[in-house]
Amino acid sequence: MSREVLVVDDNEKIVSVLSAYLEQEGFTVRAAYDGPSALAEVARHVPDIALLDVMLPGIDGIELTRRFQREHALPVILVTARSEEVDRLIGLEIGADDYISKPFSPREVVARVKAVLRRSDGPRSADGAISIGGLAIDAARRSVVVDGVAAELTRTEFDLLAAMAAHPGRVYSRLQLLEIATGDAFEGYERTIDAHVKNLRKKLGEDPKHPRYVHTVFGVGYKVEDIA
Repeated sequence: MSREVLVVDDNEKIVSVLSAYLEQEGFTVRAAYDGPSALAEVARHVPDIALLDVMLPGIDGIELTRRFQREHALPVILVTARSEEVDRLIGLEIGADDYISKPFSPREVVARVKAVLRRSDGPRSADGAISIGGLAIDAARRSVVVDGVAAELTRTEFDLLAAMAAHPGRVYSRLQLLEIATGDAFEGYERTIDAHVKNLRKKLGEDPKHPRYVHTVFGVGYKVEDIA
């Protein structure tokens, strides 16, 4: 069955180009050119993934991401002409699955769509439960409990935590974690992992200066282990 992509951008040429590349790869594409139209499209039928421009008329891509994540758990890739790091971090903080800056290669966008869909189809870690101190991870149910309290994680945050926790003490580079998060290691995007780790620590209730489970290995990357 063909996977369905909702492409939302107020630039008709961009929508046309992306639609052509996606359809060539076997995707079914629906289009919207502003925020309210995108909401209406998803209300009629939830696609497999949404590709959203950040600067949209009516309702911007950031707010659409919030709504799509909250109401439909819909995978989202944000696209923007604003390349400042703060914009990238805001996008990741609200639960976007990936982030692409303009100008971009349409082939890269297609590759990112495929990678996010592969990841959202199921957990990348092995089935079963992982217990590290007061941290309990159920890979089959994709649930995390910290000291008896459930933590609500995004897909990316869960995948990163589960992968590292499966091998306590093992150090993962940012590039390795990027591959876990996206399915591909896109050089130049390694620092987005820092944003995911920051959000992950916050949701686990960790002190960022003295984390218990998710530890920084300076100059290398991150690892998960219990130091309590």
